[in-house]
Amino acid sequence: MMGAMPAALANAPTLESAAERLAALLLGGDSGLSDPGNQLLEFETTIEPRPLPLGTVPSEFWAVDGGQAIVADARCLQVVATRAATVRFVRSRCIEEAPGELQVTLLGGEAARLAALQGLGVEGLPADAAVDLNLLRDRGEWAAVERCIESGAPGAFVLVDGDLQPDWRLSRQLVTDLLGRAAAGGITVAGVTKHTALARGGAPLLGQLEREATVRFGARARWWALVGRTRADGGEVQVVAARLDPHARFAFRIDLPASVDPEVALGALATVCDDAGFPGYPYPLTVADKLAAVPGWERNDLRFGLDELLRGAGVPEEVIDRAFADRHRLMERS
Repeated sequence: MMGAMPAALANAPTLESAAERLAALLLGGDSGLSDPGNQLLEFETTIEPRPLPLGTVPSEFWAVDGGQAIVADARCLQVVATRAATVRFVRSRCIEEAPGELQVTLLGGEAARLAALQGLGVEGLPADAAVDLNLLRDRGEWAAVERCIESGAPGAFVLVDGDLQPDWRLSRQLVTDLLGRAAAGGITVAGVTKHTALARGGAPLLGQLEREATVRFGARARWWALVGRTRADGGEVQVVAARLDPHARFAFRIDLPASVDPEVALGALATVCDDAGFPGYPYPLTVADKLAAVPGWERNDLRFGLDELLRGAGVPEEVIDRAFADRHRLMERS
């Protein structure tokens, strides 16, 4: 006969207990606002959806997104690839696509870290800064944003996948300077986040705003709401939530420079957010996302090329296999 459950396990988490707590969060009325991992955001006292009129089509849109892949993984060291894709739209027509050159980097060990740091070409990085995929991809994206700002005409928009906060290891002054240069050239930079951590009462803030806007404006309406402002190194970014197409299922977090009129900028952005496949999201960024992705065949080509170069350098096949063989995948095949 089995004995009683140990006291330590009596309150062990279960699916039922998790669902009960989750339901309380999703349906609760707590008004506390948060953005996990970002202590720089100062929230508005009141966050209310407002109607968003459709604006005029800007002269051009540039969009930037990054892609990444792990080419070979020995846990203690990795060979990784990153790139930043850019696209250019003029009057809603895509006229330029640049997938970006793949940058292949060795991670792991002090010599590799120092070489990767030097390859980033960023001033002010701490000498002991860790280097990983996030930093490599983020640096590549901001370098692409800089190129778009330099090439953009007055009145253009430069769209960035994600918020307007750089990786924590990069100086925030980097973005502040870029936004200043863009403003001086009459260019608007906007960061669009697909899935944000913004929360109210521990539950997703945007989901709550979507319900509130539906009650206020109906199920088919464009709207926006000022969420807060992020201050960093003398710069300031406005953080808003917006539903940019009447048929959109979701609203998105959008970061805009402080100098920009959010209603005007969002109305202009809405002119490229009516794609039938994913309404409400700027389709220049959708194109950039597909260009930046590193598909399996391309990762495999990189891996085959790496193995060939290693063999050419005199590394025996069995040494390569022992270092990089995927044990999990091999076990799953059995």
